Amino acid sequence: MSFKINSYEDYKKQYQQSVENPEQFWSTIANTFSWRKKWDTVLKWNFDEPNIKWFVNGKLNITENCLDRHLATRGNQTAIVWEPNNPNDDTIKLTYHQLHQKVCEFANVLKNNGAKKGDRICLYMPMVPELAIAVLACARIGAIHSVVFAGFSAKALADRINDSACTLILCSDEAFRGAKTIPIKNVVDEALKNCPSISKNIVLKRTGAKVEMINNRDVWWHDEVKKVNSECVAEEMDSEDELFILYTSGSTGQPKGVVHTTGGYMVYTNYTFQNVFQYNTGDIFWCTADIGWITGHSYIIYGPLLAGATTVMFEGVPTWPDAGRFWEVVDKHQVNIFYTAPTAIRALMACDIDFVNKHQLSSLKVLGTVGEPINIEAWEWYHKNIGKTNCPIVDTWWQTETGGIMISSLAGITPSKPTFATLPLPGIQPCLVDAAGNEITENNVEGNLCIKFPWPSMLRTTYGDHNRCKQNYFSTYKGKYFTGDGCKRDENGMYRITGRVDDVINVSGHRIGTAEVENALDENHLVIESAVVGYPHDIKGQGIYAYVICAKEVNEQELRKELLEHITQHIGAFAKPDKIQLVSGLPKTRSGKIMRRILRKIAEGDTSNLGDTSTLLDPEIVKEIKNNAL
Repeated sequence: MSFKINSYEDYKKQYQQSVENPEQFWSTIANTFSWRKKWDTVLKWNFDEPNIKWFVNGKLNITENCLDRHLATRGNQTAIVWEPNNPNDDTIKLTYHQLHQKVCEFANVLKNNGAKKGDRICLYMPMVPELAIAVLACARIGAIHSVVFAGFSAKALADRINDSACTLILCSDEAFRGAKTIPIKNVVDEALKNCPSISKNIVLKRTGAKVEMINNRDVWWHDEVKKVNSECVAEEMDSEDELFILYTSGSTGQPKGVVHTTGGYMVYTNYTFQNVFQYNTGDIFWCTADIGWITGHSYIIYGPLLAGATTVMFEGVPTWPDAGRFWEVVDKHQVNIFYTAPTAIRALMACDIDFVNKHQLSSLKVLGTVGEPINIEAWEWYHKNIGKTNCPIVDTWWQTETGGIMISSLAGITPSKPTFATLPLPGIQPCLVDAAGNEITENNVEGNLCIKFPWPSMLRTTYGDHNRCKQNYFSTYKGKYFTGDGCKRDENGMYRITGRVDDVINVSGHRIGTAEVENALDENHLVIESAVVGYPHDIKGQGIYAYVICAKEVNEQELRKELLEHITQHIGAFAKPDKIQLVSGLPKTRSGKIMRRILRKIAEGDTSNLGDTSTLLDPEIVKEIKNNAL
């Protein structure tokens, strides 16, 4: 059986094999990696407990598969291309040999500073090569990395450090982000006032700013590297040893530390990287995400390096120094595969098209989107202006908890349909269930999206609270992993994610997905972006409240009328928003996720306690929306 899917027929064949004999299917793929000891059993699982184990008793180190095994054949090939925040600064390119050397070197730094197998290490860093090096160095010595996006507040950082009792933290003096500098070390110092488990802080010089170094705790990265050599034998790990913890926001309460383990995550991220993007040797791959999120873990570091690819890391933002920065980088590095978020696409759509048109973009072969369902207007703009109608778009659905892409077209291989994630990858067995938990087997239906069979990169637990993992993902529908997403399946069996189930509004007995209303609103040429929430309504049960960002000054009355007519035409009169508030921005996390919880509270008139807004990209926007609420 070929590892790479080369045709639609091949996809159907592999999918069938993966369902009929999953253990043989994944074992064949796992055999292409370097193992110190092969597994005894491919899979043991129980979704009720839950207890999932892949490649049981297999022994390996993931960094030997990301680095060491490539040295003989592609040691001089570029592994990482780093594009700095400022386009006038020098690009850094690291070959597989150089990356291997730096990872071994920093692994020794970690050991010198007391780190050992099983320790948790927090990384709170900008998008610099040292972040990727440190992630791999943790894995090399068997320490568990916990990357926290370097935009979270001191309190949010402290919460994550304390939840997993990290012993070391890695940070920088500051970070560059567009025209701003971010005081990374100051945030860490504030957080560490409440983090008794941290014994050492290793600080990277990025901007050269003066920062306070605390005796016996803080050490400089460059000083520590001078004390070690670059030979470090990789620690032998069990397939089910923890590789990393990544925190994801729950709808309520403390962030959840999603735990991923070594063997299964390795096998699945590599398989999905190669097949979804149809990666070929020599391709330049650029995922614009931050390594602080799962997309950066799986498709900047692990997936591409396991495949021996060249992966681009970008420190900057898409709109600085101007809105052509993404496209300038694509041309500069002759990027072949480009993977970004619909949020970024919509932001760039609102800018002058000349920022796109002055760039060639002729190297592009595949485009991808991640993070949320892409609306039709953004899809069409991306397809026409960036892909020049020649590049397939893979609209990938997956989650922090799934570890890798679950439902997506395979670029140029399987059928594509705008706004649809389309078909499950081999090994993924999705199903739709109704509110009572009954599986809906026919097509042209809508329901809650579940997965009924394990896949190698799925989460194993919630760190320190296994019961929370069980309650969140495995208790809603017996014997199934519940994604928390609503989903449509069309007449051809293609899947379209309609949004979180808690983002479904019940208006007069009609179930309306907020994403569906948003898509309709976004089709208006004056609308840049919208967010829709439900709020209590005396007659309908729930009313629809829409927050809308416009491209320019508009006649509010005329625009509202246009939008209501359009929704009536495209969904039905029952889906018309009861209130449409024009806003200058939306409350978003730094990863681009809209904080609907805040919007719901404002819509409900409950503005006395909006919770912590410090992790938002622009906390001031909340005050503006609240003050102008309808």
